[in-house]
Amino acid sequence: MQSLPTFVLVHGAFANSFSFAPLQAELALLGHRSAAVDLPGHGFDATFPAAYQAPQDLAALAEAPGSIRGVTLADNVARVIEVLERAKRNGPTILVGHSRGGITITAVANARPDLIDRIAYVSAWCPVELTDYYGEPEMADVDPAAFAPAIAGNPAELGLIRTNFRIAEPGVLAAMRHAFAADLTDDEFRTFLNTFQPDENLDIGTAADRAQAATWGKVPKTFVRLADDASIPLAMQDRMIREADTLTPDNPFDVRTLEGSHLHWLVRPKPAAELLANLAAS
Repeated sequence: MQSLPTFVLVHGAFANSFSFAPLQAELALLGHRSAAVDLPGHGFDATFPAAYQAPQDLAALAEAPGSIRGVTLADNVARVIEVLERAKRNGPTILVGHSRGGITITAVANARPDLIDRIAYVSAWCPVELTDYYGEPEMADVDPAAFAPAIAGNPAELGLIRTNFRIAEPGVLAAMRHAFAADLTDDEFRTFLNTFQPDENLDIGTAADRAQAATWGKVPKTFVRLADDASIPLAMQDRMIREADTLTPDNPFDVRTLEGSHLHWLVRPKPAAELLANLAAS
């Protein structure tokens, strides 16, 4: 009898393995193993400067060094491959990425498709034709400038992107909630913000890290659309699906849809767990 697959879960920007805990609980109750990865510089490897605590010292926060400085996409890929190698000893694996985690799992599948029995993107970046999609028409309603007051320091000087998720400015909080969690309560939204870490690395890869038909293209793949996602709008999700299907017409995306915002599926994870369990069964 073949063993059930292990889900390997890869988080997005400023996140960590902690955000997957509710989903993992639901998966466990359905009888499934899962391993949530902390990419380098994330989780307990993250930097939380003393200046980030209350009362905040914004000047010091803008200058404090961070452990994620110098971390590259290649480092992320190596971390996930190490987890997959261990998980593969127990049977099949399903590699799941969310948001910016899609960039990492794409590069992992380019490098080691033999370790992955299915790859699943949950409203995650799937770079095929481009590396950076933020200037594209499908992203016209997404305004990164709305978050500018929360950015601490100069990324070029710090060698990382630092965001003050403990900011209390109403306009910035409203913009964050609109982008990520419009369908959550105020308390759910602020709770999730407090799971974020302030620092993220700068490396989103190059053209060499886009999906490669000869490797990534051989892995069975699913794209889970988030119908109410305002940070990666549905039009952009659908564009990435089309680009991928054009690259690998003999291995198109299995497309599923969940209702909700960018973070809703992690806060109220039962439907997502059931969807993933269905992938395991198939």
